[in-house]
Amino acid sequence: MSNRFKPKYNIKKGDSVVVIAGNDKDLKKPRTVLEVIIEDGRVVIEGVNIITKHTKPSARNTKGGIVKREAPIHISNVMLWDAKAGSPAKIQRTRVDGKLVRISKKSGEAIK
Repeated sequence: MSNRFKPKYNIKKGDSVVVIAGNDKDLKKPRTVLEVIIEDGRVVIEGVNIITKHTKPSARNTKGGIVKREAPIHISNVMLWDAKAGSPAKIQRTRVDGKLVRISKKSGEAIK
């Protein structure tokens, strides 16, 4: 994917987000983003969409067995958490001193 047409998302690695749709929907419990997959428009979130993966024994993992891990979910199913408002909030991007800053529409505070 070329940089010219690469989508821009308001969610970054390390952000606090809330799952707003799907089996793990919980609008009151903020969770941490572990990874953002820009090409597919998906995010991996801590403790959400847990799958069981059957692994063969290898040099790295000599035992093998069943491993539980997080699978990606679509980025439209999550919303940034506004700590000041204590709820999920929409985001607007504005320029401050030549840098793009994400600002919550609910509280007006910048998202760190």
